[in-house]
Amino acid sequence: MRKICFITGTRAEYGIMTPLMREIANSPEAKLQIVATNMHLSPQHGMTVNEIEADGFTVDSKIDSLLSGDSPAATVKTMGLTQIGLADTFARLTPDLVVILGDRYEMLAAASAALIFRIPVAHLYGGETTEGAYDDCIRHAITKLSTLHFTSTEHYARRIVQMGEDQKNVFWVGSLGAESIRNEKMTSREELEKHLNFKLGDKYMVATFHPVTTQPGEEERQTHALLDALATTFCRGWKVLFTMPNSDTGGETVARIIRDWASQHPDNVKAVASLGRIRYYSALRYCSASIGNSSSGLIEAPTFGVPTINIGDRQKGRAQGHTVVNVPPEKQAIINALANISPRRQDAPIPDIAEGLNPYERPGTLRAISTRLLTSPLPSTKTFHDQ
Repeated sequence: MRKICFITGTRAEYGIMTPLMREIANSPEAKLQIVATNMHLSPQHGMTVNEIEADGFTVDSKIDSLLSGDSPAATVKTMGLTQIGLADTFARLTPDLVVILGDRYEMLAAASAALIFRIPVAHLYGGETTEGAYDDCIRHAITKLSTLHFTSTEHYARRIVQMGEDQKNVFWVGSLGAESIRNEKMTSREELEKHLNFKLGDKYMVATFHPVTTQPGEEERQTHALLDALATTFCRGWKVLFTMPNSDTGGETVARIIRDWASQHPDNVKAVASLGRIRYYSALRYCSASIGNSSSGLIEAPTFGVPTINIGDRQKGRAQGHTVVNVPPEKQAIINALANISPRRQDAPIPDIAEGLNPYERPGTLRAISTRLLTSPLPSTKTFHDQ
């Protein structure tokens, strides 16, 4: 029986991996292991390890590694604490395969620790580019530390092969997040409003804004530009549902500014640390637009047909469909985009995949990944493949 260990550090990547974790848990061929770290163990970020357990999973290891503060020093120390925790965890759990998603610094720590323990890594969603964040370099580094590669588009699969990886271990599977939207039962709008204790009104935006980590010192100015622009929409009946930023360098500064602004506009703005997977998908399902610089605006929102205003460089270089509009992080540019956006009807049906709104969708994503996690050979060494 193959022991497959999922490492998760944020609400976002856990939400994407949940169906895959459940698939592995239900397989007689595998034993699921879960390691929760970083934001999951942080009260400031919603203590989302409780959501993992509420979903019926057993968390095999909890690594409390996130330091207070959002300086580069705090981020690097958090990486170090994550690796220290994983040293004990890997020695105890002895997994056969480690699964990580994305490009965050704690995932680089996890992939590095797995390398030293000679545990193969399966990496979800390498090959992408996000030029506005140091995550871009992290993602490519994780690719070189990984054995199995699952990509969201065909172009990204070719890019990983270009990086010297064996094409037999590179799989174009599509986005788990985009596929999950079509299979999950959403909460009702009324239940969502009850949970939030907030009336969403006739039209509202889901907003998420992270610091652009390749532009240190710009987070305060860019956040104020977004909030000042959003305030101009209140007179037109818009409301804003904010989900708070990740624990990136500069993230606490952005979160503080958003919380202060939300408290000044209690009738129009609701800011939450974490919605949880189903409530977040439901918030996207009923919203009229998405705004900010989260990957969700490019990867999940288009499946609903929700228009996205993507701000600044954080997602620069990432594939996107025609429902996404890009604007610089300047107040007037954001105001102009808000004035020109065509709000989606809240009762509009989810578009059929054949409409091609989402370049990240591919049928059979979950099954394609789970089958290969269960059956792919796991060589102990890798060879660089020249092109």
